[in-house]
Order: sequence, then C-alpha cells, then structure tokens
Amino acid sequence: MDVLSDVISVARTGRPRSAYVRWHAPWRQQFVPVPASAGFQVVLEGACWLLTPHTAPLRMGAGDVLFLPHGSGHTLADHPASAVTAPACTADAPELSESYTSDSVDPLGRGGPATVMLCGAYRLDPSRTHPLLLTLPDLIHLPAGPGRHTELHAAVRLLAAEVGHPRPGTAAAVPALLDTLLMYILRIWLAGQPARRTTTGWASALNDPAVTAALHAVHRDPAAPWTVAKLAAEAGLSRAAFARRFCALVGQPPLGYLTWWRMTTAARLLRATQAPLRSIAAQVGYTSEFAFATAFKRAHGLAPGAYRRGS
Repeated sequence: MDVLSDVISVARTGRPRSAYVRWHAPWRQQFVPVPASAGFQVVLEGACWLLTPHTAPLRMGAGDVLFLPHGSGHTLADHPASAVTAPACTADAPELSESYTSDSVDPLGRGGPATVMLCGAYRLDPSRTHPLLLTLPDLIHLPAGPGRHTELHAAVRLLAAEVGHPRPGTAAAVPALLDTLLMYILRIWLAGQPARRTTTGWASALNDPAVTAALHAVHRDPAAPWTVAKLAAEAGLSRAAFARRFCALVGQPPLGYLTWWRMTTAARLLRATQAPLRSIAAQVGYTSEFAFATAFKRAHGLAPGAYRRGS
C-alpha cells in the first residue's frame, strides 16, 4: 500500500453517498455544515454559483469539480442574487441517501435553464482521519478545461452513468468509483502544490522522495521492527538528516508517526473484521497482546474490545 491509497481506505466509515440532481432556474440550494464528513459537487450540465460566507461568489461550469474535505457549509445557486431557496440539504437528506437516485430535487419546477449536478458525501471516522486530510483547505476547486484532468473526468462520467441510471451492480460500483474520484482529486491537488524546499506539510512530504520512501515502507509493512535508523536507510539519508527532514515535513517524529499508523490500522481492523486481538496485535507489530492493548488504549481512550463493540 502507498500513503495516498491508505488515506482513502482507512478514513471512511460506512458507505459513501451520492446523487444525480437537477435544478431549474431560479434555484438556490443550501448545504449545511456536516462535521466529520467530506463532500463533493460536480457540475455535469449547465452552470451554477458557489456561495460561502468568507469567499467571493465563484462561477462553476460544466466539468468543474468542487471538493469540501471538512464538510463545510455552502450554497449553490443559478445566480448569486437568486432568492429562491430549496429546503436545506442535511446529512440525512434523501438527496444524499444510501439509495442512489436520478430524480430531480428541484421542488419548484419553474422550467428555466437546467443545472445537473453530481453530489456526494463521505462520513469520516475522526479517530482514523489521516493528517493529510486535516491539512487540506476548506474548498478545493478543480476547473474544467480542454485536456485537463482527463482521468478525473473519466471517473466522473462513469460515476454519473451509474448514479443517473442504476443497473445491476451499481451498489458495488458506486463506492469504488467514489473512492477513485477522491483519489484523483487528492492526486491533482498534491501535484499542484509548490515544490519549495522551505515548504512544510503533507503536500511537501509526499513530494519529497526520501520522506515518501520511508512513509511507503511504514504503510507497506507496519508490523516490521522499524527504527529511525532502518527508516533512514529506506530514505537513503543519515539517521540525523532523515529525522530532521521527516519531522519538519510530517510534523511529528518518525516513530511517533509509526505508532499512530499502527493504532489507526488496528482501529480499522477491529471495526472491519472479527480477527482475534492477538492476530491484530501481530499485524501492527506487537508480539504481546497486553502491550498492544496498552498502546491502543493510550491512543484511542478505549480498550480494543470496547472500541470494537462501539462503546
């Protein structure tokens, strides 16, 4: 596994949700803030305006992708001055339900120019959210353009086809395509960050070959008996130089990140599998079930058994 793949696989809880919706002008749709979630909006046809309290109105056209990694509240409308308001879209609204639908959510049907959107949301487990997601801006806008982001738009077309016209297999295809869409969004955003040696943070860490080599080693085999010296060898640096660079870019020491990733992996295994504790302990590098339980409780505030039961 690589870091970006793991960021996507461990953070999500439950099934992601998506809907294919159509509004006819004039319209205005509010999306309330949803903590512990991430959402996206894709303009499939027509255009709309993104309205937020702290940014200037942004016009979005067909093919534009908007990602909201922190579930920030926002409003979409056919025009910034439109006063027509649909019921607010909340976490439990049918527009983003478990059942994918191609029905219009336009409650007024005025018959004006149509805007067709692909909307979606991920529920995140705060205890497993990777620091990379926490450092993302509130809004990531990826505008369309000839030849831009071709892989992303291929994923959008496939997802829109499945959500807009459900068929046998759609329930399996949609979550996989949503994960693929998220992967492309993160990949494009990371690639677009400045590559300056003075820049810190996860974007810089994943663009640094030495730190990335060490991170991939940890994610590939979290159970290995890693030391700073062994990770430095993976990075091709001296122990001291590696420790300084890793801490500067990632924001914590190498072994601190290793422990966090082991406990995050263990939390996912506890909730997603019925593997015995001794097996999970071994998978994350602990030969003693007692030592594992102590480390897990220190990280998550619950013993592994209680965490598995959802206490």
